[in-house]
Amino acid sequence: MHNSDSQPPNGTPESGELGASSNAEFEALKARVAELEANNNELREIVLREKAELENQRRRLHRDLEQARRFANEKLLNDLLPIYDGLERGLSVEGGDVAAVREGINLTLKELLRIAGNNGLVQVDPLDQPLDPERHHAVSMVEAPGKAPGTVVTVLQKGYVLNDRLLRPALVAVAKDD
Repeated sequence: MHNSDSQPPNGTPESGELGASSNAEFEALKARVAELEANNNELREIVLREKAELENQRRRLHRDLEQARRFANEKLLNDLLPIYDGLERGLSVEGGDVAAVREGINLTLKELLRIAGNNGLVQVDPLDQPLDPERHHAVSMVEAPGKAPGTVVTVLQKGYVLNDRLLRPALVAVAKDD
């Protein structure tokens, strides 16, 4: 008997069909690999661009922070320049009356305190107030008839608070018990 089927008797495709099918699968896989490589290259470029952008932002932030640090006191110092000029003019005056010099110093001090206040500095002057160990430093106790014990009777050096933080405590003398 003669078999006229195109398949061999064991039921497997002929080598020609197997080759065509494998070849098509191989070409499809090659195309898929090429597509994935292209996608991978594209993603790699995106990552590199993002990394470069982050590095540029980091550098800009560092530069801006450095500039802010270097010029943080610019406004304050600019406000202090007229006081500096006034003190120089006062020192350059030859022979003047003491009252006028004193008045000029007083005006300069008021202006200095105004500028300091605008920048968050508050003077602590606790005269006739109870001692506050958080803001005052008692350096002596003195007899003070008519004053309650623990009351500040003399301010030796005023204290200062900067934006609610004690910068320097006031040095005071306090009334002692009779």
